[in-house]
Amino acid sequence: MLDIKFVRENPDLVDSAMANRQTSWDRVHFFALDGERRLVITEVEELQATRNAESKKIGQLMREGKKGEADAAKEAVRLVNEKIETLAARRTQLEAELDTFMAHLPNLPGEATPVGVNEDENPELRRCGEPRDFAAEGFEPKAHWDLGTELGILDFERGNKLSGSRFTVLGGAGARLERALINYFLDVHTSRGFKEWWPPIVVKRQTMFGTGQLPKFEEDAYHVGEDEFLIPTAEVVLTNLHASEVLDANTLPRRYTAFTPCFREEAGSAGRDTRGIIRQHQFDKVEMVKFATPEQSDEELESMTAEAEYLLQQLELPYRVIALCTGDLGFSARQTYDVEVWLPSYNAYKEISSCSNCGDFQARRANIKYRDPEQFKGTRFVHTLNGSGLPAGRTMAAILENYQQADGTVVVPKVLRPYIGCDVISAEEL
Repeated sequence: MLDIKFVRENPDLVDSAMANRQTSWDRVHFFALDGERRLVITEVEELQATRNAESKKIGQLMREGKKGEADAAKEAVRLVNEKIETLAARRTQLEAELDTFMAHLPNLPGEATPVGVNEDENPELRRCGEPRDFAAEGFEPKAHWDLGTELGILDFERGNKLSGSRFTVLGGAGARLERALINYFLDVHTSRGFKEWWPPIVVKRQTMFGTGQLPKFEEDAYHVGEDEFLIPTAEVVLTNLHASEVLDANTLPRRYTAFTPCFREEAGSAGRDTRGIIRQHQFDKVEMVKFATPEQSDEELESMTAEAEYLLQQLELPYRVIALCTGDLGFSARQTYDVEVWLPSYNAYKEISSCSNCGDFQARRANIKYRDPEQFKGTRFVHTLNGSGLPAGRTMAAILENYQQADGTVVVPKVLRPYIGCDVISAEEL
């Protein structure tokens, strides 16, 4: 959530930021709500001063035997109290409306975020690895949905029978590969300074609000109760571990990781990536989350992106890194790098990790602060960061497609062989 004082004092900057995001905000409505709220507060303070002054008179008048004047003062106090109650109710209403208004405003892009209209204007920063030349090897590569079905490790029909579209059953080596990826990712992260957590996957409405999933993206969330949801990513639980807490500056940055199943309705993605396991309603992901001071967060974003890249380098999968422009930036992010893996079935790079610096946007919503008595008095909001490290399903799709052989088998990446227990995945019964 944005700082309301900052918005009030910098409306032109907010105008520009929203325009760069290819969106808008109702500036007139904001100032109407905020202005009336401030007038109400001022009026209440003046009435309270009047009430206090009249109340003091009552005792003195009673001592002087001026009962009539004392009764008149009591009546004046009663009328003032009625006005205060009416204004208090109006203030509550205005603050609720203002909170709702602010909850729908996205984060402001950071200075390092390139300005652009949409994903076509995301600049590419670097590439690593070369896509295989399957034509030179004498065969046409198969898409992972065909390859996985023929190998007997992906079953889309049974997934649909059990749960509906965009659910998949993994069997045999498919299930082992999923588990191998999860364990490998966690082992890498925990050996490189991340603390592992095993959080719940059902959360309260406030928890979803804290990271910006609500209220804007409620249609994409799985409800399991009126105010309970299945998490769309472990970012939600890892970030909110410290909701309403004050952290010590000397413990920052904090680097967390967790594996969780993730659930998304994908209500706004009809027709996108409907085949295969790229865009599922349920998927497994290892997430990275960081808490940092404002001075640390830019560097921590770079190292988080490098962490996702390291996994792909170890898996020997070709990828590229792009910087999201303002028009493609996520709701809570101020700066984002997307890491995209090469998928032969698309003949293109597809997102496999998105690493974002949210600044104090989420911390303000979840009330996460830090204290550094050597630098400043009181407390300040931390900066939060998040990134995929990595989703197992998309990584599996990339492995199947990039490591497939002419005979229909799939070579297992070297780093995964101790986890899966074989060098090659061959056809099996599902």
